Amino acid sequence: MLNTFFRKKNFPSVNPRHDTTQGSEAADLAAEMLMAPTALMQLTMPEARMVVRYMQPQIVAKGTIFIREGDARDTGFLMLLLDGEVTVETLVVSRVEPIVITLLGPGSLIGELGMFDGLPRYASCIAATQLRCAILTRKALNSLMQENPAVAAKLLLAVSLRIGARLREMTDKLKMYVQLTQAMEQEIASRPDA
Repeated sequence: MLNTFFRKKNFPSVNPRHDTTQGSEAADLAAEMLMAPTALMQLTMPEARMVVRYMQPQIVAKGTIFIREGDARDTGFLMLLLDGEVTVETLVVSRVEPIVITLLGPGSLIGELGMFDGLPRYASCIAATQLRCAILTRKALNSLMQENPAVAAKLLLAVSLRIGARLREMTDKLKMYVQLTQAMEQEIASRPDA
């Protein structure tokens, strides 16, 4: 049976002036992931640690659906996956079961589109394993923007670059599917019994 994510979803309040993350293994890992070239971040270690101060550590049990497709109420957070794997699924017309879109691993940002635009989630995310993650709420991001606008700008630019890269990847896949469809239509039309 699948669990639902965070029964109450009230994340602890953030006090970035008091750095309780100093020396924390999870905080260090989150800061390193925010700085990694694959994360498209241009943050220095002090800046990454500043962002981590606004995040909350979270353990998610295997099987938990922590983002549900179509959910418009629960869009106020994004997740940095520190450890574990997430299955991303979507419902498709004429299918009873959802299809798997992708599998995400450590370093992945999850839920950033919904957090920024507040629109319903476009896919479901399920913990394929137990997850260790860092959560950034919309409220914490707003605090970061007010209290540290330069670091927030770098973070938002990096997240925008990630979203852009994902959009380009999806556009390439869409082009491939269109080409395959056209080739199949031509093949069917060229058959003598068609």
